Amino acid sequence: MEIRERPAARSLVEAAEILGIPPAGIVKTLVVKRSDDTYLFALIPGDRAISWPKLRAVVGVNKLQLPDPDRAFAATGYERGTIVPIGSTHDWPVYADEQIVGRRIAMGAGAHGFSLFVEADDLIAAYGATVADISQEAG
Repeated sequence: MEIRERPAARSLVEAAEILGIPPAGIVKTLVVKRSDDTYLFALIPGDRAISWPKLRAVVGVNKLQLPDPDRAFAATGYERGTIVPIGSTHDWPVYADEQIVGRRIAMGAGAHGFSLFVEADDLIAAYGATVADISQEAG
């Protein structure tokens, strides 16, 4: 695991350029709210988007949504753009898109201007993450 300081970026693509990696090398950590007010983390490659139908099927629920920034902070202790399962204030379940398996990835590090590099397989193992096809092409 490596934490790297970087200048603030206005987008994921800009952050990838600063880090010298493709956008797919950055993994977005999305905190997702269930209808019972519990949450989960979804790890999605930076060049892809969450697939709501796929994630709902894997989780086994009919409704999921992204919480507003205040709820996301309350659920994780992190501001949007810095969310990461590591050190979250709650131990929510982790769902990892199958495309990150076997890769060294960059992700939020809990604070703006920092990126965390980690082996995806180590992160998946440490959190007992469910690995599944939960993303789709962005756009």
